[in-house]
Amino acid sequence: MNQSPLPPAEPRIPASLLRHTLSVVVPMYNEAENVEPLLARIRLALKPYPWPWEIILVDDGSIDATPSELARCAALEGPHVRIIRLRRNFKQTAAMQAGIDAARGTVIATLDGDLQNDPIDIPHMVGRLLDEDLDLVAGWRKDRRDNLLRKIPSWIANRLIARMTGVHLQDYGCSLKVFRASAIKSVRLYGEMHRFIPAWLATVTTPKRIAQEVVTHHARVFGQSKYGISRTFRVLLDLIFVYFFMRYRTRPGHFFGGIGIVLGALGGLILAYLAGIKFFLGESIGTRPLLFGGLFLVIAGVQMVTSGVLAELLARIYYGSSGTHAYLLEETPTLAEDECWHPPDSNGC
Repeated sequence: MNQSPLPPAEPRIPASLLRHTLSVVVPMYNEAENVEPLLARIRLALKPYPWPWEIILVDDGSIDATPSELARCAALEGPHVRIIRLRRNFKQTAAMQAGIDAARGTVIATLDGDLQNDPIDIPHMVGRLLDEDLDLVAGWRKDRRDNLLRKIPSWIANRLIARMTGVHLQDYGCSLKVFRASAIKSVRLYGEMHRFIPAWLATVTTPKRIAQEVVTHHARVFGQSKYGISRTFRVLLDLIFVYFFMRYRTRPGHFFGGIGIVLGALGGLILAYLAGIKFFLGESIGTRPLLFGGLFLVIAGVQMVTSGVLAELLARIYYGSSGTHAYLLEETPTLAEDECWHPPDSNGC
């Protein structure tokens, strides 16, 4: 194994760690140079771990040497390192969902595959999750090693998301998170929704069971960042949907119906005004643009009340109850619950 480009560190295992099994999920896309040092760092962090653990590496349709590196390094590490391959690049959210679906641990940790998140922080975060009976411990990159072009939009987004969702965290964008498996598997992630996982969890648990922990953050050493300014627009659209789902998921008619009533009422007032002109003043209204505007607003109001509600409900039913995923997998062997864990203080299965 090559020497890790990250600074030396000692594993930090809590003195008392309640019994559990741990799955570490890492989505990777074109990170060939980071595969080996990442696995070495995870091994360093979890080698003295007192309970069984596994690593799930999700290849998100990489087009570089990442697939061959994953296969080579997994063979060297042992069967507790599992590889999930997506047929094409479905983006990070779908890759993360694929890894979570494949995870068998009662506790699931997620992190990026670019070596900016440090696996050394995982045991301490797991300890806090179990000791404080939490559903999520989210990483907070307090000393973030990124340039201002990434820090400023992230800072704005974090405060906007916190304000709109009511879940107040300092860093929504940090992929290093530790979940109780029963909680994270009760929600489904689509689009760019991995940034809103704390908000999604707040729909199935109380925000009191969500906490944040300051974590180590490193500058990128190998490869290129997969994030650009275009993600800002996707985040804004997803934020609107998250806001809708958190506030109106049990009463969507109030959201779309409220907009529809406003539009319909405005259109109705316009038509009533024109009707008064027609019948009381005898003026012609057939060629007035205001007539078409009023009709348009009424029709738009009706459509908002009907089409919008049906579209949102059908989408949630389709993904939630049909078993359809936002990704497609290559054929993957099915493992029994007691197979291919890294046992305490040992190597391999």
